[in-house]
Amino acid sequence: MLKSELPEHLIRHATLRQLQVFEAIVRLGSFTRAAEELHLTQPTVSIQIKKLSTALGLPLFEHVGRRAEPTEVGLLLYDTCREMLGALTNLEMKLAELHGLQRGRLQLAVITTAQYFAPSLLGQFARRYPEIELALEVSNFDRVLDRLANNLDDLYIIGHVPERLRDVAIYPFAPNPLVVMASRDHPLVRRRQIPLQELEKETFLMREPGSGIREATLRLFEAHGISPRVRMELGSNEAIKQAVIGGLGVAVLSLHTLSAEGAEGPVALLDVQHFPIHRQWHIVHPKKKVLSVVARAFLDFAIQDEARLRAQIDGMLAAFKAQTD
Repeated sequence: MLKSELPEHLIRHATLRQLQVFEAIVRLGSFTRAAEELHLTQPTVSIQIKKLSTALGLPLFEHVGRRAEPTEVGLLLYDTCREMLGALTNLEMKLAELHGLQRGRLQLAVITTAQYFAPSLLGQFARRYPEIELALEVSNFDRVLDRLANNLDDLYIIGHVPERLRDVAIYPFAPNPLVVMASRDHPLVRRRQIPLQELEKETFLMREPGSGIREATLRLFEAHGISPRVRMELGSNEAIKQAVIGGLGVAVLSLHTLSAEGAEGPVALLDVQHFPIHRQWHIVHPKKKVLSVVARAFLDFAIQDEARLRAQIDGMLAAFKAQTD
């Protein structure tokens, strides 16, 4: 390539950090979520985008409600960003391999609900790095937090991040929608847009106190002045699913818990207003922890794998919705 052919204007006026910020905003649909993922302040994100837009001489976003939608120019830039950042990521992985990633060990601890996708995620990682030894610890939320406090593992996957967690690095990486489940013969199964208040007539099956799913559900009900009737408290998602199938009540669980059965299984979703409750999965570790090459590679891999997990969840929601239509 001749020197005159180099894209000198963009090289001089745009930075890789600006392109990374831009890609995150488009992928996540929000300046706020991009700032959280990249551990930047929202004003910093806005400044970076303003500088990038100035360098290109055209607007990159238009705001539709609360969502930032890319303009035509933004969509063109996004495709280029994905190619560039993907190439750089591949380079980093190859460099990491030269520094010893071909062998090593990864110790991962996850909460019980994450067991429905964590093995698949590890399987994808193992196919890329077959020589790495993997260990997976599945436990309830409190025990995983204890393991985190004692730095027993390389990385941790949790849903809700409590405010009391301090000095912890947090990486949102995949959707975790909470949905209302019922038995197939429940009278509300075929109804559309069920008012939230109608759930007050139902008996609920819930996780034990302290569960993130339970807390998110009760916060929503409390915000709408609803007091659910709790018939049973159970300590596992599988126990709740079996109780739902048996007609003992309805439940709110992560959609991931239905990943094996899918829309053809014995559990139906109720089309209730204000659901799904949109939550995120998070990978966390102590801020002062120096990640091993293997742990850093898995963290990057999991964040990149978000598109696959998101597509899987969107497909499940569409399949359940089709049964109601």
